Amino acid sequence: MVVWLLGLVLFALCIGLSVALHEAGHMFTAKWFGMKVRRYFIGFGPTLFSFRRGETEYGFKAIPGGGFCDIAGMTALDPVTPDEAPKAMWRFATWKRVVVMSAGSITHFILGFVILYLMAVSMGLPNEDLRPIVGETSCAAPTQDRVTLKLPDCGPGDPSPAVAAGIQEGDEVVAVAGEPVNEWRQMVAKVRDLRGPTEFEVLRDGERRTVTVDVATVQRTVVGSVPNDENNRVENAGAIGIALSDSVHYGGLSAVGATFSFTGTMFARTWEGLMRFPEKIPAVIRAIGGEDDPERPVSVVGASVIGADAAERGIWSIFILMLAALNFFVGVFNLLPLLPLDGGHIAVVLYERVRDFIRKMRGKAPAGPVDYNKLAGITMVFVVLGGAIVLLTVTADVINPIRLPQ
Repeated sequence: MVVWLLGLVLFALCIGLSVALHEAGHMFTAKWFGMKVRRYFIGFGPTLFSFRRGETEYGFKAIPGGGFCDIAGMTALDPVTPDEAPKAMWRFATWKRVVVMSAGSITHFILGFVILYLMAVSMGLPNEDLRPIVGETSCAAPTQDRVTLKLPDCGPGDPSPAVAAGIQEGDEVVAVAGEPVNEWRQMVAKVRDLRGPTEFEVLRDGERRTVTVDVATVQRTVVGSVPNDENNRVENAGAIGIALSDSVHYGGLSAVGATFSFTGTMFARTWEGLMRFPEKIPAVIRAIGGEDDPERPVSVVGASVIGADAAERGIWSIFILMLAALNFFVGVFNLLPLLPLDGGHIAVVLYERVRDFIRKMRGKAPAGPVDYNKLAGITMVFVVLGGAIVLLTVTADVINPIRLPQ
């Protein structure tokens, strides 16, 4: 339980750090362009302590649930003092305002990428392409239960054909009997048809090695069999005693390309999740009533619970992937063109630019900043709906949190 609580606190601290860096992204880019940043605070509620450095007040507040960066003149409705007026944000070029407003999300994207890169060079990225990389090695069990489909446990003296031939955990099988393979199921299909000594080519530390494996003849249920079916058919097959690795390790340079590729995959999943979010709301409501659905949306609370479960069981890959996924989600969500999100402010700024360009083409003067008062109704609707969804997901994650399977 102590480890679980430490994992929960660690995950929450990582989230807090992400939020702090999000606001720091806004602050640093604003200062870089010459805008005035009045305040940069971590947390909300009563101020615990603060200090002033230059024209900016920095500090911490009592509720560690986010933070804010107060930039003078973020909109034309934001009152500014005479000395702040020249540095008011709304006076700056459109592209500079867009950079400042998107800097928070860009920070999340950079954080997510760095997290995945460090994961790639340390514990490896998920083996989603099912590359034939050796995970655990064991004996080639001579039989398989036709009903449960389980293999018997290996005894202390049971041989492993792969280990006897010199194959090690982390090796990638690239050829079997002279034929190249690039996917686990393809390799398994070839091995099933083999018997006796066979040449295998493996990739280890960037070097190709050829080993001769004495493929064992074992009994296996036919591919496509289902558990608890006594009619499953058993046939002879070849086996070498290896299991698929669930991760792929990379060197410092190769990890860059792999991280970019996996980041693209996570972006695609994040966008798909956002598009399917409305249809998942009923599952959140059902979860409050006690019905489990591992595919339902989770709040920061739910993500922290999963992270704590992962830490307690030592599955740090899940802990780290959750942090990366959360950063990508927050970054993408915050760019949606809805007020009061950063994406909503960006949409307003771009609208002003396009509108004034069209007016200029028609020989008219710029129309001036958008009146945010006219957008208050739409903003309030989104705030109320967003608040209700957050309340629902948090409630579901408190009453019936998603837990990692035992």
